Amino acid sequence: MKNYILLSLLLLSFGKINSQNTSYWQQKVDYKIDVSIDVKTYLYKGKQELIYTNNSSDTLKKVFYHLYNNAFQPGSEMDMRLQNIKDPDARMVNKIKVGDKEVKESRIKNLKPNEIGFLHVSNFKQDGVSAVAKEVETILEVTLAKPILPGEKTTFSLDFDGQVPVQIRRSGRNNKEGVELSMAQWYPKIAEFDFEGWHADPYIAREFHGVWGNFDVSITIDKNYILGGSGYLQNKNEIGHGYQDAGIEVVYPKKTKQLTWHFVAPNVHDFTWAADRNYFHETAQVPNGATIHFLYKNNPKIIENWKKVQPKTVQLMQFYNETVGKYPYDQYSVIQGGDGGMEYAMCTLILGEGNYDGLLGVIAHEMAHSWFQHILASNESKHGWMDEGFTSFIEDLAINELAEKKAENPFEGSYKSYINMANSGKEQPQGTHADRFDENRVYSISSYSKGELFLSQLEYIIGRKNLMKTIQRYYSEFKFKHPTPNDIKRTAERVSGAELDWYLTDWTKTTNTIDYGIKSVVENTDKTIISLERIGRMPMPIDLEIEYIDGTSETFYIPLRMMSFVKENPNPGTKRTVLNDWAWGNPNYELTLLAAKSKIKKITIDKSGLMADIKKENNLYEVK
Repeated sequence: MKNYILLSLLLLSFGKINSQNTSYWQQKVDYKIDVSIDVKTYLYKGKQELIYTNNSSDTLKKVFYHLYNNAFQPGSEMDMRLQNIKDPDARMVNKIKVGDKEVKESRIKNLKPNEIGFLHVSNFKQDGVSAVAKEVETILEVTLAKPILPGEKTTFSLDFDGQVPVQIRRSGRNNKEGVELSMAQWYPKIAEFDFEGWHADPYIAREFHGVWGNFDVSITIDKNYILGGSGYLQNKNEIGHGYQDAGIEVVYPKKTKQLTWHFVAPNVHDFTWAADRNYFHETAQVPNGATIHFLYKNNPKIIENWKKVQPKTVQLMQFYNETVGKYPYDQYSVIQGGDGGMEYAMCTLILGEGNYDGLLGVIAHEMAHSWFQHILASNESKHGWMDEGFTSFIEDLAINELAEKKAENPFEGSYKSYINMANSGKEQPQGTHADRFDENRVYSISSYSKGELFLSQLEYIIGRKNLMKTIQRYYSEFKFKHPTPNDIKRTAERVSGAELDWYLTDWTKTTNTIDYGIKSVVENTDKTIISLERIGRMPMPIDLEIEYIDGTSETFYIPLRMMSFVKENPNPGTKRTVLNDWAWGNPNYELTLLAAKSKIKKITIDKSGLMADIKKENNLYEVK
């Protein structure tokens, strides 16, 4: 572990990192946080020191911090959003009767003073000199005592006071499964500054973005609590609770009422923890990999599922290591806490009750986020499809790999969700900010389902081998960075040789849809003329299969001209003919088949189902 920490510190000491983009840079932070929490009042106090390195070419006169807990107060922007969006998150509202109607009321709206969340900063200093800090709900605006020049470091110090809210969303106290403390987004967190400028987004609904750095965190709490979360525990033989080295017995002095848990998390962009007095703590080892910690409630109803899921979790991490690239930390923690499931640095907080399949599914998804968000740290507020969609892609591959009966298309559910949304007329471009979709449902389908289809459909476009090479190269070149949509596109282009700007543009920046059809099948003496048409705005290369009445079949491939690429035959056992390309400017295409129409049984556009054509019924010509 020591060697890894040293390596990560050396990596982060360089702001400008070799990349496909030679001008790439990212900021760097080093946090030291000391916090003490009163488990009777749920109030906490802390001190934070942050060394900030400005690797940009900008002179910074201001900095911004996130104060996420302030969202959980009546009248906050998060509260107002819940009261006005058509389909509020069901976890964040109560159903009440108003006359004969059932309406949804924000759970934040009626929080009492001792139930709200808050996070306030005081005594803010830059290199020992006071700076002006203005709190604007969930954002702290700081006018610096002196500008930070390019390449310079500066040290910020501050005191903070917080209250853990009643659990509403993700973080909070005493969730519905009885977990006492889910401490996500609990500390003043500096906002990201990158080539686009500051990303000081208010906390309205979802998704986060953070600066890469190292965390040194000390948490003082009642000695009866068991903690898990981001980072490596540094004083495990003082703590006990199953963390200590084998053979060492921990004996607390009689007067000890509290313990201080000291964690170090290297090369991460967040720090999260959870605590409860009744956690079981168990571990499982990934061969040649990380130790996985499991912390869950001592509840007889869930113990069997939590024990059963542990070897499967090891298999999941092995699959992700092989499919994407090796998980770079020495540990990962699966912790019962929060609501639903949410990914954090080196850990996840998930609900722990429910059935076994649900538990395995949520672990598969949240662990997969360790690759797509906590190592490949895209801006999920602006490009939610990059982390949620790519995570869903490898999650579905993994669950299918573990299943006894393999699905022919493990992404089928996402295709159905996307096609329903596209045909509903409610779709918004994937580039819409995560907080600003008209409906939560549209956000979810756009980010999870359509985001997953970006990769599964890329298999249709460039072939499976090229897709998997793309994913591994993307991980290798952009881990511990903040990749953008163009980075995954350029990686796929470098791997395959295809031109893919059209794909990134149409799929992620517009609501253009794919709709191809078989327009006519006409016999001309002993030949058959097949007419195809592009009805939707979005172009694609075309795989066409023809089945004959004698049981034989052959395929035809129509390249898309703007791709400048011919895909390898995805079914080498079947004869394939590569035809002339199809230019976007012409919505019609004809091919002449040297066989009589009477010999044809079926013609299918994209038999694989990997092309997200929104009207499948016109993709098939069949003789009944």
